[in-house]
Amino acid sequence: MGYAAIYEAAKADPDAFWMGAAEGIDWVKPPSRALFAENAPLYEWFADGMLNGCWNAVDRHVEAGHGGRVAIIHDSPLTGTTHKITYAELRDRVASLAGALKAKGVEKGDRVIIYMPMVPEALEAMLACARLGAIHSVVFGGFAANELAVRIDDCRPKCIIAASCGIEPGRVVHYKPLLDGALEIAEHSPEFCVIFQREQEVAQLEDGRDVDWHAFQYGVKPADCVPVEGNHPAYILYTSGTTGQPKGVVRHTGGHLVALNWSMRNLYDMNPGEVFWAASDVGWVVGHSYICYAPLTFGCTTIVFEGKPVGTPDAGTFWRVISDHGVKCLFTAPTAFRAIKRDDPGGALVGDYDLSCLETLFLAGERADPDTIEWAQNQLGVPVIDHWWQTETGWAIAGNPLGIEKLPVKIGSPSVAMPGYDVQILDEGGHPMKPGELGAIAVKLPLPPGTLPTLWEAEDRFRKSYLSHFPGYYETGDAGMIDEDGYLYIMARTDDVINVAGHRLSTGGMEEVLASHRDVAECAVIGVSDPLKGQLPMGFLCLNKGAETPPEQVVAECVKLVRDRIGPVAAFKLAVVVDRLPKTRSGKILRGTMVKIADGEDFKMPATIDDPAILDEIATAVRTLGYGR
Repeated sequence: MGYAAIYEAAKADPDAFWMGAAEGIDWVKPPSRALFAENAPLYEWFADGMLNGCWNAVDRHVEAGHGGRVAIIHDSPLTGTTHKITYAELRDRVASLAGALKAKGVEKGDRVIIYMPMVPEALEAMLACARLGAIHSVVFGGFAANELAVRIDDCRPKCIIAASCGIEPGRVVHYKPLLDGALEIAEHSPEFCVIFQREQEVAQLEDGRDVDWHAFQYGVKPADCVPVEGNHPAYILYTSGTTGQPKGVVRHTGGHLVALNWSMRNLYDMNPGEVFWAASDVGWVVGHSYICYAPLTFGCTTIVFEGKPVGTPDAGTFWRVISDHGVKCLFTAPTAFRAIKRDDPGGALVGDYDLSCLETLFLAGERADPDTIEWAQNQLGVPVIDHWWQTETGWAIAGNPLGIEKLPVKIGSPSVAMPGYDVQILDEGGHPMKPGELGAIAVKLPLPPGTLPTLWEAEDRFRKSYLSHFPGYYETGDAGMIDEDGYLYIMARTDDVINVAGHRLSTGGMEEVLASHRDVAECAVIGVSDPLKGQLPMGFLCLNKGAETPPEQVVAECVKLVRDRIGPVAAFKLAVVVDRLPKTRSGKILRGTMVKIADGEDFKMPATIDDPAILDEIATAVRTLGYGR
C-alpha cells in the first residue's frame, strides 16, 4: 500500500488502523479497542490495555535473543570517550537502578525529576522510572535554579535524579549547586536525591537527603517491570507557556509506544539493529521520543552525543560520528546545519569521512530554510527530509513517509500529514481556507496516539491553550497553507505573521529570501511596531565565515532581494548584520524577545536562552536602526 491508501485507511477506520499498529508492541493485557472518546474533546488511546514501557524498550529484545545487540552508543567529544552498552547490559543496569529506587519507596504513579547531561545514565534513569510505573519529568540539564524549582513545585517529585555536572565546550556546568539552589527556593521537597558523580566534578552530598548513584544500588534486588494501564502517564515534559508558567505536557504510555514504534519503520525507514542518531538532548521532546523510546522500542541502536555541531573540535564532528558508528539516519535541527555551513561553507570537511552508511537526513525543530536544505543535499548526497511536529504531539504531524513510499520532496514543505492527523488551514472564524491561502494550522480532533491527552493537573489550561479557539480542533499555534497536492507549508508561528498596512505577511517567507544571499549564514525577521503601517519587518543577518562583502553592501543587496521576490508590499528596509542570534538551548531563535527589545518593551529573560549576552548585542544592533531604548 502507498501513502495515500494508508492515510485514508487510518482516517476511515482509526480503530482498526491503530489496533493493527498496536500489535508491534508487547501487551500484558491487550486493549479492547484503540480510541476512548467518552470524555470528548478529551480523548485517550488504548486506555484499558496493560503494558510496561521499559519492557518494550529493553527486556523484550533480550528475551528475543538480541541481548548482544548494541542499544546505546555514548559519544562524547567533550570528554574524549566513546562507550557502547548492549541491550543485555542495559537491562541489568536499569533493573538495578529501578530496584534501588523501589527500595527507597518509589512506586507506580510517583513523579521523579531527572536533571542530567547527555550521558547514558540519563536514559537509564528514564527507563528505570518506566520500569516501576513512576512518571518521569526530565528537565534540561543546566536549567537555572528558578526554572527547576518551578517544575519541582508543579509535579512534586518523590525523588530527583541528577548528575554532579554537565560539560560544555571550555567549561564545566555545576549541576549540583543549581539543584541545591532550586531546592532552597521550591516549596516542595523530594524525599531524596540520587547524584551521579562524574569524574570532571565530584559534588558535595547533603547528609540524609542525597545518595550516590552507585552506592545506593549496592546489594539491592533488581526490580521487575510493573504493568501499567495504557492511559498511565509515562512522563511530564514542560514546555514554555505564554504566561511564564511552563505547561506540563503529559504522555500516556500505550499510545506513545504504539505511535513511536510505528514511526521508526514507516516514517524514518529504519530496521531493527540499524543505527539511528537524533542529535538533540534528552531534555527536549526529540530526546524523549527519538533518543530514548522510539529507537529502543523498535530495537535499533541509539546514539547519545555529548558535543556540539561545531567547536568539538570542528565543523566535521557530525561526519565523524556518522562514519565511526555507521549511522543510517540522522535527525537534527536545521540550526545545527546552519552552524556547520557557516564554519565550513564549502563543505571541505565532509570529504574527510566515509559517509556511505548515511541514507537520510531528517530536519525538525524550526523551519528548514531552502538554502540549508540544498547545502545539505549537495554535501551529503542523500535525501534531506524536513518534517514538522511539536512537544505536544510527541511525533511528526507532517513528514515524508520514507518507509511507506518516498514522496517527491518540495523544498520548503515538510510534505504531508501523517496517518491520524487531519490537518486543516482555518481563518480567524474557524472556516477552512482554500489551497494556497495562509491561515491558522489546526488538526481535527481526535489527535492520533502518542499526542498529549492533557496538561499535568491543568485540564482547564489545556482546553484554553489548545481546544477553545477552534472548537473540534487542536490549535497548533502555527500559521501556514496547504497546496493543491496536499503538501503543508509552515510559514511562521501565528504571532510571526505580521500585518504591514493591512497585508498579512510571513516573516518565514522573508527569511527564506534573505537566506538565499550567498554571504548570509543565518537570519531572522521580526515584526516591529510602526505608527504608520502598524508593523514593519526587521531583518538580522549573520554572515558566513570568510565573507568578504562589506556588511552595509550585504544589507543593501538583501533589501533589494526581498523587494524583488516578495514585492514592495513587504516594506522591507530595516536590516542589520549581527555576529549571532539569541537562541534557546535547543536552537530555536527567540524572536518574541527580539521584538520586545526592538519595541523598547520590558521583557523576562527566557529560561531556555543559550547565552544571555547576545540580547545586549541585539539591543545595540537595533539602536543603529533607530529602535529600542
